[in-house]
Amino acid sequence: RTPMPMIKVELLKGRSIEQKREFAEVVTRETARILKCRPEVVDIVFHDIEPHDWANGGKLNSDK
Repeated sequence: RTPMPMIKVELLKGRSIEQKREFAEVVTRETARILKCRPEVVDIVFHDIEPHDWANGGKLNSDK
């Protein structure tokens, strides 16, 4: 049995459900096409992260 693709997406909290829905549809479709698998086996997990829990360039995103 071929392992299922699992895609983990980490992003700053605040994206809408509509944005996540569109992202999931497009990424699932393209993953299935490229990896030659059924869309039903593609899993996507969103991790919403608070701005104060993510730093970039030495600065918390909440401080920018």
